Amino acid sequence: MPLRWKIAALAAATACLVALAVGVLVHLWTAQDIRGRAEMDATNTVYSSMDVYRRTGALAGGAELDPVELPATLRRPSHGDRRVAYDGRVDGNLGPSVWGAQRVGGPGSPVLAVRINMSPQLHDLRRLDASMAVASVVSLAAALPLAVYGAGLVARRLRRVAETASRISAGDLDARTGAGTGPGSGPGTGQGGTEQDRTGKGRDEVADIAATVDLMADRLGRRLRIERQFTADVAHELRTPVGGLLAAADLLPPGETEDLLRARVRDLRGLVEDLLEISRLDAGAEAPVHARVPLDAVVREAVARTGLDTEVETGDPAEPGDPAAAVERVETDPRRLERIVGNLVVNAHRHGGSPVRVTVRGRTVVVRDHGPGFPADLLREGPRRFRTGATERGAGHGLGLTIALGQARVLGAELCLDNAPDGGAVATLRLPL
Repeated sequence: MPLRWKIAALAAATACLVALAVGVLVHLWTAQDIRGRAEMDATNTVYSSMDVYRRTGALAGGAELDPVELPATLRRPSHGDRRVAYDGRVDGNLGPSVWGAQRVGGPGSPVLAVRINMSPQLHDLRRLDASMAVASVVSLAAALPLAVYGAGLVARRLRRVAETASRISAGDLDARTGAGTGPGSGPGTGQGGTEQDRTGKGRDEVADIAATVDLMADRLGRRLRIERQFTADVAHELRTPVGGLLAAADLLPPGETEDLLRARVRDLRGLVEDLLEISRLDAGAEAPVHARVPLDAVVREAVARTGLDTEVETGDPAEPGDPAAAVERVETDPRRLERIVGNLVVNAHRHGGSPVRVTVRGRTVVVRDHGPGFPADLLREGPRRFRTGATERGAGHGLGLTIALGQARVLGAELCLDNAPDGGAVATLRLPL
């Protein structure tokens, strides 16, 4: 159930409880008042009727001598003792009643009694109960839309905060809730106006949550920018000495040592280039250069550049006339597309198993191997830098999939990683229209 309906239901339940409590209290107070008035009327009527009876011998005010219906508790009052009792019997429109009684003389003399019928007053009480019930229903019907509207305002604000937090967790560090109103608010300031908002006029707990999310995003963004800048600076500073090492390796005499040193320097240069590429992707400094190219040709060229034994399938030989199986000419950045396909193929050979097959269908490129598949944590959390599925050292740096995902985002493409039901890793690249 959405939050707005939960709040509205809680408000409606609270209103019903309040109306019920007020109705019960009013009913009990009114019933007690009716009975109290009836007892007072019975006492006064007995007093006046007794005075008339003693002076004239006549019964006045509805008084009776030893009536049959008189409750047993009133049949033996002491001389001069005036008493009242409640009689809950109902006979048509007569009852419930309050009896008042007093003995006329000494012991053995008759008892003069008066009956006060409370039926009209109790009928009015039932009408009052019905009126209160109708008024409660009408009030609830009028208040419920207001409660839904008010709950909707709170729910929308919380939903905005949740959406912003979701965007931040997805990597959009410029996302903000807009709760900050102070001069220090806004992306990149690291302040978010939180302290000012929390003490400002008209703020509430939802605003505190929103401001805290903004402050968290500011601090997280600042830390990530510092880390990215550090990575870019390290890669840039290493580029020159690595180039010098590669030039120095060319001066070594041919032999096993020269080959080993040259291979290690090439690996180090590749790592530096990958770090520079990642830093540019993180900074958003990469922009695609579009060209209309045949997708199958670009994929075959990318696979050939890897130098690895990989099967490439384009179209559907079983159904050559099927338009869904035809290879398209796509408008994309061929250099970045080659980079993505090449990284996926190298990753499949390095961490998967043969055979490795690349399939092109329409605007989709699928790279599949027959190895153990992607680790569960990689499918759950995505690829991480310097985290590789290889148990041995020297089998990659864990940057290939990270670069492939970054370049796919630059192209506006979707790169999905999954495992095949019968085993093996499957990477699916879908190019945008």
